[in-house]
Amino acid sequence: LPPPMAPRFGVVQLVLAALGTAAAVLDVLVDGWVAAEYAWGGQPGLAALVLALLAAASLATQACSWLWYRSDPPALHPDVPQWLVALLHLLQLGFFFRCLHALKVGWKVCWEKAEEEEEQSHIAFLSHDISMLRLFETFLENTPQLTLLLYVILRTNKAEPSQGLGICTAFLCVAWSLLDYHKSLRSFLQHKYELSWRSSIIYFLWNLFLICPRILVVALFALLWPYAVAVHFPLVWLAMFLWVTLQGTDFMESSGSEQLYRAMVAVILYFSWFNVAQGRTLYRSIIYHGFILVDSTLLALSWLWCRFPSDESSYLIPLLSAALPCYLLGLALRVTYYKWLHPNMRVQQEGGYDVVDANRGTDGLEFRSVSVPDLVNRRMQWLAQAQFAISWPVRQHFHNGAAALESAV
Repeated sequence: LPPPMAPRFGVVQLVLAALGTAAAVLDVLVDGWVAAEYAWGGQPGLAALVLALLAAASLATQACSWLWYRSDPPALHPDVPQWLVALLHLLQLGFFFRCLHALKVGWKVCWEKAEEEEEQSHIAFLSHDISMLRLFETFLENTPQLTLLLYVILRTNKAEPSQGLGICTAFLCVAWSLLDYHKSLRSFLQHKYELSWRSSIIYFLWNLFLICPRILVVALFALLWPYAVAVHFPLVWLAMFLWVTLQGTDFMESSGSEQLYRAMVAVILYFSWFNVAQGRTLYRSIIYHGFILVDSTLLALSWLWCRFPSDESSYLIPLLSAALPCYLLGLALRVTYYKWLHPNMRVQQEGGYDVVDANRGTDGLEFRSVSVPDLVNRRMQWLAQAQFAISWPVRQHFHNGAAALESAV
């Protein structure tokens, strides 16, 4: 059975891709504005920290983009010299170059009537990579930026226009990247399992309700001991890195680049759940959320212990008190999503599947088929396999059995 692919690229997808590129550019400009405001306001340390977060996220994202470019099929490479692509990545412009190249291919598909399977597979491949790179950049830069901005606002008890715009753009990028990533994974399934507006809302809300309390307690902890965060983050990051390593990820092409991937996933896990391994996720999810809940509770209690009672920060008590119900609500919405809106649950509600159906997986999911299997994004395919508990080798075995049965008949 050929691997799955995304649905046909159309005008709506082209507009969304252009908006995503514009949002990424706006985010960088706002970060520069925030850093300039800090520098002009006599806070060079905060300005340097904003720029350091931006640089670290960019370096990691550009490194992944270049490694993927080197391992991708030559048919996917843009029609420019390889040294120019390398130079653009060195100048931290590789991601934006990918976005512009995808817009060019998407324009050709939409307006030049290039509807051949190869062109559709090409734009699907590029879109999957951009979705993943955007998710990396968001959690490596925007979520730490949100924590830093919230810390500064709470410390000064005022919000500058640049800080307010920075928070808005950061939340926009987080929401966009999460939804785009999950929609990209869902695109590997048949049309009836694509992400609906109801699933999109629930998926966005449970991520928001789980991420916001985490950012709040880390910012409050930083109010007490700003330098202690520099100890807390590496310790939790190391625990997450070891946990990801023990799960045996196989995302990148080499062992060295796989370590980079695991390091970036560990940063994501510091703020939010991210599934990286095949199989059922219930026990891993319980372990992760239990760990984060205990860690966040300890951070919140340490702030209460040292600041309470304090008239100066009394207005933060109701805000902190709402963090636990917010987190529990996020968990409840996540259970709701996996109980009624996840593709596997919908398969069970529809009455199962026939194991000799070559378009179905071992969980009964139906997949797309393409005639250009060489132009399928294996990286996102692997993550879709983990996300939806798919067993590709077994599915291939069922397909071979079905083919043999048809031959016999």
